[in-house]
Amino acid sequence: MLILALTSRPDLFKCGAGILNLSEVTADLLSFIKADMTNDIEFDRIALQQFAFQFAHNKPFAKFARARGKTPRTVTSWTDIPAVPISAFKALEMTCCRPSEAEALFMTSGTTSSLSRGKIYHHSLSVYDASMRSNFSKRFMGGVERMQMGILYPTIEKMPNSSLAYYLNLAKRDFGKPDSSHLIGEVGIDFDRLIADLVRAETTRQPYALLGASFSLVHALDGLKERGFSVNLPTGSRILDTGGFKGQSRELTPNEFYNSLSNIFNVPRSHCINMYGMTELSTQFYDNGNTDSPSVKSGPCWANSRVVNPLTGADVPKGVSGVLVHTDLAHINIVTTILTEDIGIETDDGFILLGRAAGTEAKGCSMAVDEFLTATRSIES
Repeated sequence: MLILALTSRPDLFKCGAGILNLSEVTADLLSFIKADMTNDIEFDRIALQQFAFQFAHNKPFAKFARARGKTPRTVTSWTDIPAVPISAFKALEMTCCRPSEAEALFMTSGTTSSLSRGKIYHHSLSVYDASMRSNFSKRFMGGVERMQMGILYPTIEKMPNSSLAYYLNLAKRDFGKPDSSHLIGEVGIDFDRLIADLVRAETTRQPYALLGASFSLVHALDGLKERGFSVNLPTGSRILDTGGFKGQSRELTPNEFYNSLSNIFNVPRSHCINMYGMTELSTQFYDNGNTDSPSVKSGPCWANSRVVNPLTGADVPKGVSGVLVHTDLAHINIVTTILTEDIGIETDDGFILLGRAAGTEAKGCSMAVDEFLTATRSIES
């Protein structure tokens, strides 16, 4: 059991017999990520350590946890850590460091008003970067160190507070060959450049990777079809999509979408990878291709997922739909555990994502947000 005591230093907390600072907590996790081996005991230890750290330095989270009777003295398993509803990030600053000390600020989607967008402060991007690189290399690159990449999303310079722009820029920088490029400019997709890159890949027989938001890929499919263009990309080529289509493009069923990608680019559906991520997390979840839909998604050893009844917070039986809860150890500066608004089903290998909460599930998520806001406003510091 962890024993917590505040110290006079804002970056320190006592854990058991010792005092740990943010650097030590970070180093501990980076070692776990580097090892990349499933270890339930070690996951539990780090999760409880981070809960104690976040309880000490994330004031809104500490208030919420106390309201639920959860403290470092009472929480004995990562499954006991209270899950923060993602909508809470739009109402409160959930950070262990001062916002002015953060290396990066990512913001959730929403209107241009910052009041309606959640703010995610990263004291350092070292853990985010390590999480992304290790997971991306294993789940997307297929054993290849680098390949030519086309990015169907704006640059980080155009969208400095977008976690997806940062993620895709990191992919291009650390896994792309020198001729990799962003293919979206001021007027949309640069089809001339896209087609030239695809033709070159086909001619040289060098694998090519096309990455972007799902809706961007729909626009690419439509534009290439209008131009009567298709390509026979070489073996080993891959496509990564993330997000959905709603409100951004015409909507397709998963089978329609992945069949279209396979037909236009000659990339088998097994090499069409969907990434499930969100600004409120520092780790991404991937499937192993979309030969079958819906696909099963899973995370690395430093991210665990549960499926719960949002009204009670209790786990639902495997095979029964509920709301997804993710515990992400890479989210050190914020909170490890979040209650999403996504419906999923637990499987033996991960979870199946079914879509956004509706009906009873949506009502349960709203009640969870209300409970969080009531707790953080009514309990004295």
